[in-house]
Amino acid sequence: MQLMALIYLFIVLILWNSWNHFQCNIDEKVIKETADALVSTGLAKLGYIYVNIDDCWAEIHRDDNGNLLPRNSTFPSGIKGVADYVHSKGLKLGIYSDSGYYTCSRTMPGSLGHEEQDAKTFASWGVDYLKYDNCYNDGTKPTVRYPVMTRALMKAGRPIFFSLCEGGDSHPALWGSKVGNSWRTTHDIADNWASMISRIDANDVYADYARPGGWNDPDMLEVGNGGMTNNEYIVHFSLWAISKAPLILGCDVRNMTKETFDIVSNKEVIAVNQDRLGVQGKKVRMEGDIENWAGPLSGYRFALVLLNLGPVRRSITSLWEDIGIPENSVVVARDVWEHKTLKTRFVGKLTATVPSHGCKMFVLKPIA
Repeated sequence: MQLMALIYLFIVLILWNSWNHFQCNIDEKVIKETADALVSTGLAKLGYIYVNIDDCWAEIHRDDNGNLLPRNSTFPSGIKGVADYVHSKGLKLGIYSDSGYYTCSRTMPGSLGHEEQDAKTFASWGVDYLKYDNCYNDGTKPTVRYPVMTRALMKAGRPIFFSLCEGGDSHPALWGSKVGNSWRTTHDIADNWASMISRIDANDVYADYARPGGWNDPDMLEVGNGGMTNNEYIVHFSLWAISKAPLILGCDVRNMTKETFDIVSNKEVIAVNQDRLGVQGKKVRMEGDIENWAGPLSGYRFALVLLNLGPVRRSITSLWEDIGIPENSVVVARDVWEHKTLKTRFVGKLTATVPSHGCKMFVLKPIA
């Protein structure tokens, strides 16, 4: 049996996680209401089917047999009870642990030394996804500690998506494909422009290591949390989508504004992220404050993002040679944020005007 046969059972890229908005202020009411909201808003039908509980869900001590204990004050139904509720909605449940002695909040135990026991516990509760952090460990390399949980999950008797949250320090893109389904390439994101851009830039370095079934993860989405403008959040979602990054909602989906919902529910942008070719798009040209990001899609199509990092509106041009389209090709361009196919047929290049801290995103189809 291959070490990571588990990886190829399914591919997951779209989900919700509690940390960015709620941090440790979570309970089963929030999780159940989030599941309800994913269904009632239609987000579940767009692929947001994983409801992930992050840190702070367990008691600080294990029971007498060494088992993890859901915090009774916040999860009185237990994680199995929450999983049953989430599953009843047609969704899946994710959980969080750590490859150290404690999780990063230091409010609950990590799984170091308890990997098989915890994997079996997660499986018995009906957990479908494990985010596995890297705090308070014993100093051994992640390449030693993480495969222990890999093997434990494979023996647990239930398919569980394994998300490596090593933080990018040991370049997990170089080894993560043999260990998990996705791997964090960066430290934690913050809800501001500089943090968001720095995370996607760091992730871009590892573009060639991503593939269907194994994804570079520049951390969760901050869309809807209030620290950026609407244009900046459109950039955020566009760059994560073209980079085939997991689209991990990190806002309160129970109370989204129309602007936030319109961003995270854009079917055309999600389709770029979910394209079956599975090739991560990347930065193909950078000139001062302007950038071109591009990548191939199935059906001999290409995704393109024209990005303006600067303080004023700019005209940005993308050349076919940078994208990988033959120079004299005639191309039809679909603006996926405006939801319209442009009447102009483009040859050799495409130019568009882009606002400050904004972007334009296109799907390009050569026709001649």
